[in-house]
Amino acid sequence: MKKTDIIRQLFTDIVLGIIRVQASRELVQIARSLHKGGLNCIEITMTTPGALRAIEQATDELKNVLLGAGTVLDGATAREAILAGAEFLVTPTVEPDVIEMAHRYGVVVISGAMTPTEILTAWELGADMVKVFPAGILGPGYLKAVRGPLPQIPLVPTGGITADNAGEFIKAGAAVICGGSCLVDKKAIAEGHYEILTERARELVEAVSKARKEIAR
Repeated sequence: MKKTDIIRQLFTDIVLGIIRVQASRELVQIARSLHKGGLNCIEITMTTPGALRAIEQATDELKNVLLGAGTVLDGATAREAILAGAEFLVTPTVEPDVIEMAHRYGVVVISGAMTPTEILTAWELGADMVKVFPAGILGPGYLKAVRGPLPQIPLVPTGGITADNAGEFIKAGAAVICGGSCLVDKKAIAEGHYEILTERARELVEAVSKARKEIAR
């Protein structure tokens, strides 16, 4: 898929699911369950053991899911993730070498940042979007305030996003929102109740859809 098409899909779907677990054996099943709940864009964090292998497997098995790598901290890891099939990269902080590597391979990069200075720096370095973290602590008001002087930068609030507050972040101007812990219930996974993950994904997607309809009125 072309870079422009990937960006368009992220903007269209708006919801990006994050998978961060302690073992790799459940990764593809988790991704499948989230997709069943309506998520078409999923990030597998590089802090998970076997993440690269999971990205390769998920890319083969989930043809309709846009898969990316998260918590990418350096250029070498970025390259490995891209070669494994990642169609976008996400960093927790401003990492110039990751942005450079993404550009080299024509891959979308979402750079993490918090302060207005960091957000603008990431954008000027070439990030396609900027992840605002930790959004749950900063709140929708912070996102709205930052968009005042920096309206040209697509902001992606991450951390602490739930079905209860996702709509407020959308109304504050989020281009995309990321859901992680609110989706990937560790207890449900341990007990094999993947249908709970599907329902969590559905609730988040519905909350975002409702907010978008309210904005369009």
